[in-house]
Amino acid sequence: MNGNAVALVTGGSRGIGAASALKLAEDGADVAITYVNDARAAAEVVGKVEALGRRAVAVRADAADPAAAALAVERTVRELGRLDVLVNNAGIGVLGPLDSLGADDVDRVLAVNVRGVFLTAQAAAGHMGPGGRIITIGTCMTQRVPGPGGTLYAMSKSALIGLTKALARELGERGITANIVHPGPVDTDMNPADGPYAGAQTALTAVGRFGTAREVAEMVGFLAGSQAAFVTGAEFSVDGGHAA
Repeated sequence: MNGNAVALVTGGSRGIGAASALKLAEDGADVAITYVNDARAAAEVVGKVEALGRRAVAVRADAADPAAAALAVERTVRELGRLDVLVNNAGIGVLGPLDSLGADDVDRVLAVNVRGVFLTAQAAAGHMGPGGRIITIGTCMTQRVPGPGGTLYAMSKSALIGLTKALARELGERGITANIVHPGPVDTDMNPADGPYAGAQTALTAVGRFGTAREVAEMVGFLAGSQAAFVTGAEFSVDGGHAA
C-alpha cells in the first residue's frame, strides 16, 4: 500500500472494524470510519490512527439508510482526497427461531447487511482507480451453520459472496479487486470470549479458542496490500477451523 492510500472502514468504531482501521493506518493509509451511535468510540479510533501519523475522520452514517453510503464515500473523498480501499464491515446479527422473525427483522437485516454493502461498494467504485480494493466482512456461518437460529443472518451474509464474485468480474478490468473474509467466533464487545455462548462456539473451532479482531484485521491488511494484486473474487476463512 502506498503512502497516499485512503481507506474507508464502515462500522469502524469497534471490534473488527476498529482493528482493521488501525491495521490499515499502520500499513500507511489515511482512514475514514463510519459509526452509528458511539461517537466517543469513533473518536478514540480516530485518535489512535492520528497517533500513528495518519489522517483520520469519523462519519456518522447508518448503513440502514440508503443515502448513507454515498454520504460516507463523498465525505471520505472530500476530506482525505481520494479512496483506494473499502472495508465493508458494518453489519447486524438478528438470531432466533424461524417463526420468531418478522418482516421488520428481515427488512432491517437486509437493509444493513446487503443493501448497505452493495450501495457502499457501488459508490466507492466510482472513485477508485487501478489498485483499488473492496474487502467485505462475511461470516463463518456462510460456510457452516452449526445449529438453529441463524437463517436470517446466514442468508444475508451469503448474499455477499455472490456480490463479491460479481464485483470482481465487473471491476477487474479496472484493476480493482474484491474479496470477502469470513470470521469465526471473535472476541468483541458483541460476542465476548467469556460470554454465555462462548463455550459452545469455542467447541466448534478446531483450535479451541476465540479469535481476535486483530487476527481478522491482518487478513484485511493483506488483501488491501500490493501482495494481493492477483487475488480477487475469493473467500478467506479466518475462523479457527470452524468450517473444517
